[in-house]
Order: sequence, then C-alpha cells, then structure tokens
Amino acid sequence: PVQKVIQLLEGMASKGKSEKHGEQVQFAAYKQFCDDTSVEKQRAIKEAEETIGMLKADIMAYEADAAQLTKEIAQHDEDIAVWTGDMKAATKVHDLEKADYDAMHKDYSESVDALQRAVAILKKQAFDRRQAGSLAQVASLRSLSLIPPEAKKALDLFLQQDPDEGLAVSAPEAAG
Repeated sequence: PVQKVIQLLEGMASKGKSEKHGEQVQFAAYKQFCDDTSVEKQRAIKEAEETIGMLKADIMAYEADAAQLTKEIAQHDEDIAVWTGDMKAATKVHDLEKADYDAMHKDYSESVDALQRAVAILKKQAFDRRQAGSLAQVASLRSLSLIPPEAKKALDLFLQQDPDEGLAVSAPEAAG
C-alpha cells in the first residue's frame, strides 16, 4: 500500500509537472500575444495621436479660412449693396435724362416740322411780300423755349429795323 501511495504521488507529481509545463507554454504564448498586442496598440495610439494633432491643426486652419471667407462674404455683400444703390441711382439719372431728351426731341421735331411746313407754304406762295408780314413767323420764334436769350435779342433787333433799309444793299466795288 505504501508503494501504491508513492506511485500515486509520483503520478501526481509528473502530472503536475506536465500541467505546469503546459501552463508555462500557454502563459509564454499569452505573454507573447500580450507583448505583441501592447506594442501594436502603443504604435496605433501614437499614430492616432499624430493624426489627432494633424486634424486639430487642419481644424484650426479651416476655422481661420472660414473666418476670412466670412469677412470676404460680408465685404462682397456690402459691395453688392453699394453697387445696387449705384445702379438704382444711375437708372434714375438715366430716366431723367431720357425724359429730358424726349422732351427736347419732341420740341426739335415740332420745330423742324413747323419749319418744313413754312417752307412748303412759302414755296406755294412764291411772290414778293412786305418784310413785316413775312417776318411774323420769325417773330413767333421768340416764344419758343429752345431759342437762347441772346438769339431772341438778336431777333428783336432785326425786327425793329426798317424793312426797306436792309434791302438797300449795293454790290461791292472791285479792288483795284
């Protein structure tokens, strides 16, 4: 029986040694796995920290760009508002100038038309007239708004002259 106990103890000891050896092998493999994983994770953490640093720098740059672009947009909006105001003012000036032009064109057109009718009437009535009667149309020119004041004065002076005096013109003498 003691022999049996010794055998059992030796069996248990060899079984314990083999289990210990198996656990040591398993522990060594697990330790190697942990070491490899730890190195890999530390490298990944280091790369992630570098990436985070780069991304933070990018974010700061993009925020600065966004701030600059916001300022530029505000400036462009202000420019657009000024240009819109300028365009409205220019349109008003253009409309006023066009109205003035249209009024002047109408007045000139009416004057030209009146002169053409007067010429046609004079051509139909091609005979001698007294100057005072024929100058009635010239006298009516004084009432036109487009005739400058200096021209009106000249017309007044012309109409005040003796009608026969202006016709007493002789031919110039030849220079000798």
